[in-house]
Amino acid sequence: MRADARANRDRLLVVAGDVITEQGADASMRDIARRAGVGLATLLRHFPTREALLEALLRTSFDELTARAAEVETASSPEDALKLWLRDFVARTTDYRGVVTSMMRAIEDPESALHNSCVTMRAAGTRLLNRAQAADVARADLDGADLFALASSLAWLGDQPGLEPRAEHLFEVVMSAILTNRAS
Repeated sequence: MRADARANRDRLLVVAGDVITEQGADASMRDIARRAGVGLATLLRHFPTREALLEALLRTSFDELTARAAEVETASSPEDALKLWLRDFVARTTDYRGVVTSMMRAIEDPESALHNSCVTMRAAGTRLLNRAQAADVARADLDGADLFALASSLAWLGDQPGLEPRAEHLFEVVMSAILTNRAS
């Protein structure tokens, strides 16, 4: 890739991150291009679809969450590992408003640009849940899809005006429903 094309791509990702943080995952592609100081054709040459742009923005974050799962799995108790990873998941997925819906769609669509990243991230969380279940500290009737849905719902709550102050309380409520040795 030419240096100017690389600079445009990098600038587009920075601006897209800012715009999506402000306006949500459905932000105008035209607005992203305009704010980056390039034409819409340049944006579309680098990222032909909104999903391709989201995938480029989120891949690093999702890969870091997958690595974080491996890190906490070996360094923490099963209960603490699951809680730490879920807290990180919620924090990272609320960085970009409205991304939870895109993630949930991508999990179900193998053709989605986000599919592999989302499936790998969900599998990492599932490993932590399975470890907690094996240690008898997490409910046995949950699976990885349930965990991903609960974590995604917590991230969605963080996107909702007026619910942000309740986010920590609601996180603890959900954790008490997942973990077997916590007061409800």
